[in-house]
Amino acid sequence: MLRGSSRRIACAVALASFACTATATAAGSGVRNQYKWRDGSGALHYSDALPAEAAKYGYEVVNGQGIVIRRVERAKTPEELAVAKAEQARDRAQREEAATRSRTDAQLLSAYPSETDLQHAQQQKLELLDQQVESARISLRSQEQALADQLAHAAEVERNGKTLPEPQAKLIADTRKQIDALRAAMTRRENERAAAAAAMEAERVHYRELKAKSAEDRP
Repeated sequence: MLRGSSRRIACAVALASFACTATATAAGSGVRNQYKWRDGSGALHYSDALPAEAAKYGYEVVNGQGIVIRRVERAKTPEELAVAKAEQARDRAQREEAATRSRTDAQLLSAYPSETDLQHAQQQKLELLDQQVESARISLRSQEQALADQLAHAAEVERNGKTLPEPQAKLIADTRKQIDALRAAMTRRENERAAAAAAMEAERVHYRELKAKSAEDRP
């Protein structure tokens, strides 16, 4: 009589032998995988070999029990490939943008431990922009005064019944061009200053949001 442990060993050997026999039977049965697909009209087909039509419309590989073991999508058209490529590029750009934004946020918090530090740095930038605007304004006033003097001289010449010399007429024309350029430059500086102030306000709002989120994430 077999003892308990001997009976368990005998059962395990018998089960292993049965599994090997079943596997060998299935392998020798001659059952092969098949290809399953639908043609352009939607009709269902099965075949042992893969026809070009199946590759065109997409197909499934089924085993001898009819179970799908692999799916292959239909070949994409050049237009669909272009769309897929554009979507991949957009997704990649979005991921890169998110990564850049994350790094920028981390740098912002690291550079300015408090909002007061941020405001101080922003104020320094605004003061520099103010200096640039004022410099453009001073240059404009200087040229406007020069033009006024030149026009007064030209009027004096005309009152004396003389013709304004060509060099002086050209000087007046050049001064007017310089004034136009300086006015455009000053307007540009003022717009830059206004845009910078708006961007800094948005940056402070974003800084507060980052600080609040950082506080929430802390255990």
